[in-house]
Amino acid sequence: MAAKVRAMALSDPLFAPLDLPCGLRLRNRLAKAAMSDGLGDGMGRPSAAQTALYGRWADGGLALQIIGEVQVDPRYPEAPGNLVLTPGGDTSGFAALARAGTAGGTALWPQLGHAGALARAGIGRAAGPSALDLDGLSCVALGTDEIEALPELFAASAVMARDLGFPGVELHAAHGFLFSQFLSPLFNRRTDRYGGPITARMDILLRTVSAMREATGPAFAIGVKLNATDQLQGGLTGDEALQVVAALDGLAVDLIDISGGTYFPGASAASDAGGAGAYFAEFARAARARTKVPLMLTGGIKHRDEASRILADGVADVVGLARAFVVDPDLAHHWQAGGPDPDFPRFTTRPPGGVTAWYTETIAALAHDRPAPPPDADAALASLAARDAQLAGLWRDRFPQ
Repeated sequence: MAAKVRAMALSDPLFAPLDLPCGLRLRNRLAKAAMSDGLGDGMGRPSAAQTALYGRWADGGLALQIIGEVQVDPRYPEAPGNLVLTPGGDTSGFAALARAGTAGGTALWPQLGHAGALARAGIGRAAGPSALDLDGLSCVALGTDEIEALPELFAASAVMARDLGFPGVELHAAHGFLFSQFLSPLFNRRTDRYGGPITARMDILLRTVSAMREATGPAFAIGVKLNATDQLQGGLTGDEALQVVAALDGLAVDLIDISGGTYFPGASAASDAGGAGAYFAEFARAARARTKVPLMLTGGIKHRDEASRILADGVADVVGLARAFVVDPDLAHHWQAGGPDPDFPRFTTRPPGGVTAWYTETIAALAHDRPAPPPDADAALASLAARDAQLAGLWRDRFPQ
């Protein structure tokens, strides 16, 4: 029986290694996609619980895990539990996080980001490509000098990540955060070189990726998370996103992580839709014809058979799962042994943001080795709000605006 299980694992594309262009080998095709875990210490540093969490996921047998929302500028946080990795900042705990998260051959990448117009009110400065005054969203426009500084800012943070022991980083250009804002005509209404057609709207992203590669050298992994669609009328279209994919093909990128949706006020998250199947598989099929860069497909993948089929059909080279690894941190081992799919919870009430809050608080329970997740989405919202309020005070003290 054991020999049969081993033979199945060897023939399953989920457990074949993948060599990225930079030379980094992923031991299988399963990745824990980025989530905003909110487990920083409130001053931009990893907490002991966060380090334990990524060590726990590394023990679970996956190939790659990505730390969500590591900010390159503390003025633009997504949440007060974000990490901050910027020159002159406090790097306490980052090396320990890198060691824990890369145990056993797992790759751990910080997701370098900048919330821009979606910077959290009360602890950050909301500033995006264009000034906006909309229902639920108000921001000022970044100055040209601030935009011009972005490539060097991200490159410096990538070098810090490399020197602290991380084998790669992911640049966050999805979900409505800064580079996604530049790509989207909903956010980007500029009339200078950074606005207008998609070739202009993608310019700062491409320049930033190039600066990161030049600064880190050829042996460091650089991924880019990109929206297939903003899922909003008037936002980034699939055809425009494919042009971005084709442009990234000309750069030294190691992995394009395809996702979608945005945190634009009033928009529903793709992950809360409750639909069946990979959300962006058709876009990934089209992207495959535009690039030789390995593709990671994230969103809606819940079953082993589907994950294997995505790989076998050449739709993507890596499957990204997030919530699946929250409910079963040993999922890679379980699937390799022929075990069942994860058992996702069902919610009797789904208040706005509540399902996401439930997973965020369940991540915290896993990090602190607590056996019980929140009882429901409403309780999770209340718990997360209390935790964020406490961290926000620490953030304001550490990073006064």
